[in-house]
Amino acid sequence: MRYARGIEQVYFKALGLITRTVGRVVPPDDVEDIVQETYVKACQVKNESDIRNPQAFLLKMARNLALDHIKRAEFRLASSMSGAAGETDYEPRSSGDLTHDTAAGDQEFALFCESIRQLPQQSRRAFVLKKVYGYSQKEIAIQLGVSESTVEKHIASGLLKSRQFMMKHASVAEFAKPSVRE
Repeated sequence: MRYARGIEQVYFKALGLITRTVGRVVPPDDVEDIVQETYVKACQVKNESDIRNPQAFLLKMARNLALDHIKRAEFRLASSMSGAAGETDYEPRSSGDLTHDTAAGDQEFALFCESIRQLPQQSRRAFVLKKVYGYSQKEIAIQLGVSESTVEKHIASGLLKSRQFMMKHASVAEFAKPSVRE
């Protein structure tokens, strides 16, 4: 029989707290994966004696893993939205300067993330579940406890409002960019 190490024992005692902590950051369907990833990472810890408060360590690790998950999801959302950029009047311009373009891309991504944060809560949740996590409208309707037509309206509204936000605020960002003469 294998005896659990100290950090593993703390993990199992704090499992409910870890699950709730992760659940505050990510959608319910992703909680279990992140909690399991936390366990795997905890098992990989070499020097447990260096950890002063194992429970706080595990909670911080779980929260960081959840935040990393959200960042990856936001990146996927931004990537999927770049395909939709041709559907709007907003087109980022290239200055020909790689450093500048990288910084401008980071600013545009931050602007996009802010546009999503500005959405009403239900629209934001429906939009993120659809565009980031790839849920179907039916799955989102069940998750949010609303009809599929309401989900469709939330997603359409979220897309429209985020585009308007981007276009409105991009004009300010464009002012700071050097113009490219062709």
